[in-house]
Amino acid sequence: MNTSILSQGGRVVIPKEYREKLGINEGDEVVWTEIDGQIVLTSRLRQIQRAQALCARLFEGQAQRSLVDELIAERRTEAARDDDIVGSVGVKA
Repeated sequence: MNTSILSQGGRVVIPKEYREKLGINEGDEVVWTEIDGQIVLTSRLRQIQRAQALCARLFEGQAQRSLVDELIAERRTEAARDDDIVGSVGVKA
């Protein structure tokens, strides 16, 4: 357990061993969260990694779909349909 003293302006020094464990360096963004009367500090990178892991678990086992591929396929179908309509009425494009 480490202790720190709250200095003027509400500043707190994060002990070196915790900065190293969290991979926090000077200038990095950190996230403070209050949970059950305790303040929890995490790095922004760790928050992103946790969110990515959660999403991966939620979509695990589901087929990966590409919205871009779906849009391209839809556009090709519409273009083919338009070509058929134009060809059936004898209009030259």
